[in-house]
Amino acid sequence: MYSPIRVSLPILCLFIGVLALTGPLFAHHGSAISYDMDHPWTGKVVVTEFRYENPHPTLLFDRVNEKGETEHWVSELLTNPSFLIRAGWSKSRSMAALKPGTTITATVYTSKVGGTVAAVGTMLNEKGEEIVTSRAGNNPLRQGATGNVNPESNGAEPPAPK
Repeated sequence: MYSPIRVSLPILCLFIGVLALTGPLFAHHGSAISYDMDHPWTGKVVVTEFRYENPHPTLLFDRVNEKGETEHWVSELLTNPSFLIRAGWSKSRSMAALKPGTTITATVYTSKVGGTVAAVGTMLNEKGEEIVTSRAGNNPLRQGATGNVNPESNGAEPPAPK
């Protein structure tokens, strides 16, 4: 005798299993979805805390706004620890470059929902050198080394995003 429950239960279990396995594929967000990538601001900020963590390092900083008020910002770096390590920015080197109290110049992409939440694209130390970046000259992904995603690039910078 045919029972719809006996047929539906395995199909339901299969559906739930597929859904559970594919869920993590949608977990990561793109930067352009969360942050206003078309209108960055660049300015001097003071590091209050830096965390070298996955999936993106976290940078907390203070900035003085146009009214002279101190704003407390929470941000993530656009890059990730894997790219930082390949570019020579180990955890200890990154932590030393971004000690609390360090003044840096940061290019910041603010959250589309507002507030003092952002993503940090580039950071310069007081000497004007780019720090804690995946674009350092010794980044094997940019030098045509083994594992290069685009071996024909010969280390050239990729075109700017549109």
